[in-house]
Amino acid sequence: MDERGGFHLTAEMLPGMRELGMTEAQLDEGLRARGLERRSVTVPGHLGDPISLAVIQRTGRTGPAACAYAIHGGGMVFGHHLGNLDSYDEWLLVHDVVLVSPDYRLAPEHPDPYPVEDCYAGLVWTAAHADELGIDPERILLVGQSAGGGLAAGTALLARDRGGPEVIGQVLISPMLDDRDATCSARQFDGVGVADRAMVGFGWDALLGDRRGGDDVSAAAAPARASDLGGLPPAYVDCGSAEVFRDETVAFASALWAAGVQAELHVWPGAFHGSSSMLPTATLSRRATHAVREWTGRLLGPDA
Repeated sequence: MDERGGFHLTAEMLPGMRELGMTEAQLDEGLRARGLERRSVTVPGHLGDPISLAVIQRTGRTGPAACAYAIHGGGMVFGHHLGNLDSYDEWLLVHDVVLVSPDYRLAPEHPDPYPVEDCYAGLVWTAAHADELGIDPERILLVGQSAGGGLAAGTALLARDRGGPEVIGQVLISPMLDDRDATCSARQFDGVGVADRAMVGFGWDALLGDRRGGDDVSAAAAPARASDLGGLPPAYVDCGSAEVFRDETVAFASALWAAGVQAELHVWPGAFHGSSSMLPTATLSRRATHAVREWTGRLLGPDA
C-alpha cells in the first residue's frame, strides 16, 4: 500500500469503479462452480422507478430459508451489487440462506434520498414476495459494509418508522454513518489508509451536497444523527482500530445500548478499512470473519 501511494478519488474515476470487473456470464459460471445460482428481478425503487435485485442461492435449494439482504459498499458513489459475492459463500452453502442484493442508485447522479429509499423499497418488495423467493419473512437480516453498512442502518430505521418489514437483525461492518466529519478517527486517518477523510468527504458531498454537516440531514441518510434508536433489531457492529470510521462505529454501538437495543461490538486491533476482504487469510481477518458468522448463526437459529 505504501508503494501504491495515496488514493485520491475523483469524479472521472467513478465509471470504472462502478464496473463489475467481469461479464455476468463469467460471474454466473463461477457461481455454478460453487454450487450456486443467480437470477435478477426488476422491482419498484424510489418513486416507483425500476431497480434490480440479484437473488443468489444454493442450486436446487427448496423450502423457506433465512434471507441476507446485503447492501454493497462504495462510499455512496461506486461499487456493484454483484461484487464481492464470494464473501457470502458460507452463508449461502452452509447456512443455506437466500442472498438478495439491491442495485441501488448511486450519488451524485442520484443523491439522497435515492440510495437508502431504493434499499428500503427493495426490502419491502422482498418481504412481500417471500413465498416467491423461498424466503422466511420472519428471518430477514440486513447486511452491509462501509457505505452499505450505513445504508443497512438507515434501512432499518425506515422499516421501524414506517411499520415496514420486520427485520431480525443488522450486520454493520465498518459502517459509514456520520456526515459531520467531527471524530478523532476522521482527523487521524486523513491522507492515509484505504478509505481516508477526503474519500469519505467526497462520498458525503456527492450524497448530500450543500446539506452535508447542516441541520437538514435525515437519520436515514446519516444514521449517526438518529436521536432515538429504540425498537431497532439486534446489531452486530464492527470496525478496525486503524480506520476512519472507527469512532462513529463505536458511538453508534453505544447509542444502540443506550436505547436498549442488543448489540455486539468488535474493534479489531490494527485492522484497517476492508482488511478482512483484502487480506482474508490473516489471523485477525479470520477472527473477524468467525465472529460475524458465529453471531449470525446464533441469530438465525439451527435451521439456518
